[in-house]
Amino acid sequence: MKDNVESYVTEDGRTIGGLLMEMKSITLRFGGVVAIKDISFDIREGEIRAIIGPNGAGKSSMLNVISGFYRPQEGEVWFRGKPRPSMKPYQVARQGIARTFQNIALFEGMTVLDNVMTGRLTHMKAGLASQALWRGAAEREETENREKVEKIIDFLEIQAIRKTPVGRLPYGLKKRVELARALAAEPMLLLLDEPMAGMNVEEKEDMSRFILDVNDEFGTTIALIEHDMGVVMDLSDRVVVMDYGRKIGDGTPDEVRGNQDVIDAYLGVSHD
Repeated sequence: MKDNVESYVTEDGRTIGGLLMEMKSITLRFGGVVAIKDISFDIREGEIRAIIGPNGAGKSSMLNVISGFYRPQEGEVWFRGKPRPSMKPYQVARQGIARTFQNIALFEGMTVLDNVMTGRLTHMKAGLASQALWRGAAEREETENREKVEKIIDFLEIQAIRKTPVGRLPYGLKKRVELARALAAEPMLLLLDEPMAGMNVEEKEDMSRFILDVNDEFGTTIALIEHDMGVVMDLSDRVVVMDYGRKIGDGTPDEVRGNQDVIDAYLGVSHD
């Protein structure tokens, strides 16, 4: 793997750039429980980076560290070449990091359009008075944000449900709406927490296509947690593997596939 270069082109023609984020010796504890133990890895601009491991490996905890929800007791998070100070999740969002959740977190009583519009909050600058009167800057801002949201709705092929309350939608479409809301923030780094969980084969194929399209057409860097190994190996440029809070593998899908520690972790056997 080309770890020491600024950028390179993959076999399928995509450009992978320099380091966007670095996790340096991250340790996270909850009381006496060590969720993450001294893990280091990086995420490069333009890549699809997977974080995998058996249940309880610490994957979601790591995603929460990346998104600023958890603050590690040891180690540093570096973003765009600088150590990131302690931040609230909304401050991390303003840096250009958006995410979806393992358990869908949408406003069930609101329409698809209104849910996706909430993803634009970090881009809204008009003052309260202007917003209340809906004049001048507020009106222009609302129009611009709605245009961007409509493009995302078209991109994810959910035009037909744009005025439908989210609570009426089937599970697979709710996951797509959540992706749309994250994309509305125009993130440079998109975090996906089990985007395929609970989906049937057809829904997984659609979501896989959209993830690849987001990476290709928007140039968005993506870090995802996923249990479906077929999906991970097909989508990812690099994979980091966790087990019981430790890193046991890191490399291309082919390198990870051949790693005996990874094989043992998934098979639940020991290797002498």
